[in-house]
Amino acid sequence: MLKRLVIQNYALIETLDIEFPAGLVIITGETGAGKSIMLGALSLLLGGKGDVSVLGDSTKNCVVEGEFDYEGEELILRRVISPAGRTRSFINDEPATLAALTEISSKIVDIHAQHQHLLLTDESYQMKVLDYFAGTADLLKEYSQVHSACIKCENELSHLKEMIAKREAEMEFKAFQLEKLQQAKLVAGELEELEIEQKQLANSEDIKAGISQAVAALSPMGVPVIQNFKDAVHLLQKSSNFVPGLQELADRLESCRLECKDIIEELESVEESTVVSPERLEMVEERLALLYSLMRKHSVSSVDELMEIRDNLQQQVSCADEDNLEVERLERERKELLQKREEIAGNLTQARKAKISLFEETLQKSIRDLQMPQAIFKVELQDAGKFRDTGKDTVLFLFSANGEQKLNALHKAASGGELSRVMLCLKSLMAEFTGMPTMIFDEIDTGVSGSIADKMGALIGRMGERMQIFAITHLPQIASKKGSHLLVYKETDRSGKAITHIRELSREERIREVARMLSGAALTEAALENARVLLEETK
Repeated sequence: MLKRLVIQNYALIETLDIEFPAGLVIITGETGAGKSIMLGALSLLLGGKGDVSVLGDSTKNCVVEGEFDYEGEELILRRVISPAGRTRSFINDEPATLAALTEISSKIVDIHAQHQHLLLTDESYQMKVLDYFAGTADLLKEYSQVHSACIKCENELSHLKEMIAKREAEMEFKAFQLEKLQQAKLVAGELEELEIEQKQLANSEDIKAGISQAVAALSPMGVPVIQNFKDAVHLLQKSSNFVPGLQELADRLESCRLECKDIIEELESVEESTVVSPERLEMVEERLALLYSLMRKHSVSSVDELMEIRDNLQQQVSCADEDNLEVERLERERKELLQKREEIAGNLTQARKAKISLFEETLQKSIRDLQMPQAIFKVELQDAGKFRDTGKDTVLFLFSANGEQKLNALHKAASGGELSRVMLCLKSLMAEFTGMPTMIFDEIDTGVSGSIADKMGALIGRMGERMQIFAITHLPQIASKKGSHLLVYKETDRSGKAITHIRELSREERIREVARMLSGAALTEAALENARVLLEETK
């Protein structure tokens, strides 16, 4: 229940700090006094939209704070709007998201604002009411989870299939490219080796002839140069004992002989290994042509890059196979989810059908007690033909104020005053099944008067015995019901600014307020006496 409300700088309210009792709390006040302002502040606290337009003083923060008794614990909610328009939310003095504030407030306060009976035209609201009565909360939660999982799975499956379909032609081409690269049996460094071999093979005859001529030039007149070197070394060594330095020259000449000998041997080896093979040249050139062609097709300049493309293509083709496996997995999951959703939706339908008769009977009795003795209320539950957020059912509330009249959709068959009465009965019923600790009625008595208003007041009073009820009303029949009575009024300060206040009325003040509601501005003794009688009846 709401124990205390603090409002600062909200519209015409400068400062308000008021405590509320349990049970029925009547709130009255003349038109324009600010009842709607107080309700607006409370709506802001509970997660409603807020902006700088609500600031009475545009240079100060607007603060709305409520202290609640929730499940035996103290709960403090607060909303703050800065002059810059920034809105902040707090739960027990800790910063909180607006979503968190809205979620918790929806469990502790239900506000029935003016014209909310128009919700009765909303099929989803009718289903919500029926589900409250049928106690399907756990089933609905389970269904919602499975239904969401179904939608998610179907979306993933659809997206994956679409992606696979778009990629099929592309994958076919990539598979063809991969096959060609795999057939090429690429080897790192191969291109450079082939290019060297190709040049050698293409010039092998000239290479062989050149080497042969070089070797021949080292044997002029048929005598090898190395033999001449050997003879010269021998001659120098004979005289080395007589001429200083000749032995050193002989040694140097011997080194030249040995180097020349090694060169001749290597040249002969190279000449022997140089192959003149048109067949091998043709094979090398064909291999090079293949590699050059693949590099052009893939716009690269090396075999290493071709190998990288080959590996990437291999991975993409493998991923395509993995996608097909994922499709199979999702289809199995989807089948299981669809079966589970069908089962839970069927259970929901059965749970609703099992309670419809009692729901009709209970609500119809409550409606008839509000001076509609011939009223008939029926619930029509049908198969929607598709899965929805609340199952596979559609619901329609049917109504007739005259038992002999043909039943029609509630919002079409009932007048404004009748809708107000039906809505009050529904709220009373929901209060029992939701465990909502606080309910606020903002002029739910619109369109009714006299004894009907008295009966509505009695119903609201009975609700106040089970929970905290705030009743903002303009009818004396409701304002006189047993409970505390708060008056909203407006005063003008010295600067001419209107300021809204609220205070609890004493017994005598309450008599005068009810009398005002009975007779208007001019209080008569008859009105005062009538007010005393009304209040005496509710002691």
